[in-house]
Amino acid sequence: MAITRRLCAKQQRALEILTRLKRLYPHATCSLNFENPLQLLVATILSAQCTDERVNQVTPALFARYRDAEDFAAADLAELEQYIKSTGFYRNKARHIQGACRRIVEVYGGQVPKVMEDLLSLPGVARKTANVVLAHGYGILGGVTVDTHVKRLSRRLGLTQETDPVKIERDLMRLIPQPDWENWSIRLIYHGRAVCQARQPQCESCELIDLCATGRKLIPKP
Repeated sequence: MAITRRLCAKQQRALEILTRLKRLYPHATCSLNFENPLQLLVATILSAQCTDERVNQVTPALFARYRDAEDFAAADLAELEQYIKSTGFYRNKARHIQGACRRIVEVYGGQVPKVMEDLLSLPGVARKTANVVLAHGYGILGGVTVDTHVKRLSRRLGLTQETDPVKIERDLMRLIPQPDWENWSIRLIYHGRAVCQARQPQCESCELIDLCATGRKLIPKP
C-alpha cells in the first residue's frame, strides 16, 4: 500500500512537471531536419555525442549524395566517412549507417521498418534511436526516448534512480501516460538545453524547482 501511494504521488508530480513543460515549450519538436524516416534514422545515428545543430549542417549534402537506403548500402565507406566526419566518431557512425541500410534493403525492401523489434535489429540502433524514428517518422509511440538530457533531468527530478537508459525508460513509462511519452522526452530535452544544463543548471530561474528533488534543496527554508 505504501509503495502504491508513493508511486501515485510520483505520477502526479510527473504529470505536473509535464504540464509546466508544455506551457514553457509549446512548440517543441524534433530538432533534426529530415524529410522521411530514413533521413531521420541516419540523422539520429549521427546525433550521438553530437549536437543536432551540427548534424543539421551535415545532412543537406549527405542526403543530396545518398537519396535512399540503396545508396547508403552501396556507398564507398571512405567517402561516406568524409561527409559525416565533423559529427565525431564518424568511422563507427558510417559503419552503422551502412550496416543498417544494407539490412533495410535486404530484409525490409528498402523501407525503414516501423516495428520496435525490427528497428532494434539494425546495426547501431538502440531504443533511443528506435523511439525517435517511431515517434517522429511514423507517429508511433513505442516508448520514452531517453537521451542524455532525459536521463539527467529525470534523475535530478527524482523520478528514477536508475542509470541504465532502458531501466530509466521503464520507470518513466510507468509514470507518464502513453500519449505523452514523446511530449515528455522532447520537452525535457528543450529544458535540459535551456535551463537544466549538465555542468551549470540554472536552478534559480527554473520553473520546476519546487517539483525537483535536487532543486528543492536549494530553496531557503523559512
